[in-house]
Amino acid sequence: MNSFVHKTLVVQLQAGGAERCPVLAHLSYQEVDPFAVTAVFSHDGRVLARWRLDREMLADGLGRPVGVGDVRMRPASTGMWEELRIEFLGDARPDGDRQRAVVFAWAPAIAAFLRETREIVPPGREEVRVDDFLQEVIAGG
Repeated sequence: MNSFVHKTLVVQLQAGGAERCPVLAHLSYQEVDPFAVTAVFSHDGRVLARWRLDREMLADGLGRPVGVGDVRMRPASTGMWEELRIEFLGDARPDGDRQRAVVFAWAPAIAAFLRETREIVPPGREEVRVDDFLQEVIAGG
């Protein structure tokens, strides 16, 4: 069985009050890190951002608003499209507000990706290898 899932999606990025623009979202999931999904956003071959997202939060965000910290998600409907709206909050600006970027992803594509991750590690069956983690921390990795 494959212990790795990778999907590349075209998503819409909106930042700084500008219109949405298409970027690539490279989603990956590994059995060795069962709680996390890595999202790498790129455009014209350049990495714009890399985030580690909680797999359960990503799934929950398809159905209801979730998140209170730097990442917030909620379902969004734009006519015929069902989207997942992911808001990333960054550093504080001089006016006291925070930098922010919003990514809109097609919800059925996210749901399909999550189904594949559940085939590798079903929810509730995640295991954390504490010894491996501690060895990595001690080694400075």
